Amino acid sequence: MRMMNETSRMVLSAVALACALPLGLGEALAQERDVKIAVSIPAATHGWTGGVVYHAEQAEKEIEAAFPNIDVIVSTASSATAQVSSLEDLSATQKLAALVILPFTSEELTGPVEQVKSKGTFITVVDRGLTDPAIQDLYVAGDNIAVGANTARWLSDQLGGKGEIVVLRGIPTVIDDERIKGFSDVIAETDIKILDIQYANWNQDEAFTLMQDYLAKYPKIDAVWANDDDMLLGVIEAVDQAGREDIRFALGGNGMKQVIEMVKEGDARTPISTPYPPSMIKSAIYMTAGQFAGQAPMRGSFKLDAPLITPENADQFYFPDSPF
Repeated sequence: MRMMNETSRMVLSAVALACALPLGLGEALAQERDVKIAVSIPAATHGWTGGVVYHAEQAEKEIEAAFPNIDVIVSTASSATAQVSSLEDLSATQKLAALVILPFTSEELTGPVEQVKSKGTFITVVDRGLTDPAIQDLYVAGDNIAVGANTARWLSDQLGGKGEIVVLRGIPTVIDDERIKGFSDVIAETDIKILDIQYANWNQDEAFTLMQDYLAKYPKIDAVWANDDDMLLGVIEAVDQAGREDIRFALGGNGMKQVIEMVKEGDARTPISTPYPPSMIKSAIYMTAGQFAGQAPMRGSFKLDAPLITPENADQFYFPDSPF
């Protein structure tokens, strides 16, 4: 993997500028070819995937408005099985120039995506990689290790390198493993003790229950890292209900708009966050469209940065109209 570099930023800018071209040019291109780009993503079953759906639909509107020769087909699925079925239907009924897919699971979607690839379709994979990376032409994802590591460095600085904390994990996945590794590797270099670390499945209600258990078990906790903003909201609710004032910091990640609002307002307990933006799907769709509309061929793997979100830069990560 390599960090998203200046070349990819230039491509995104070029395609964005192309979308501002006069509609007449798009109509002229429409006479030359008909390009279908399928976008297969999980349904809005929780906050982050709700954001994915929102940004995919925004990309669909913007690209189709600027380039009538490009048809962006957004398809959502509530399970891996449903996503496989949807993908098979799309491939059977449409001649796809490209597929942008955020797989529900890597294992179940690898074979079906390979079948689409065999028809000459350009493949862009987002976030959750396939078990065979050779299938993808383009891969766009966030930096999960940096999400954990950057949070841990900030927390260590604030605690003076010592203290007692608890951690909430997400769903057992590579994404969660990477976040925990990034966080734990930094904490291991300090005198901070992780009192407990358990799964709450990126779920607000489960995080609320787990945090209640932590609060009952540990009379003193300096900070909480929830790994994800959905879980963070459950943590904060539990802490507030218990009236615990020993917890100096409650931190999450992913850039949920409610949490960004806390950061913007200078919340003392949640003064920072880290982005793992669902808008990465929009970047991936634009980069894919660049193959056909912007004459900007892109290949390879691109990893988005995970800088700390602070009151000074929070506006850059704030999407008030997004569900996440």
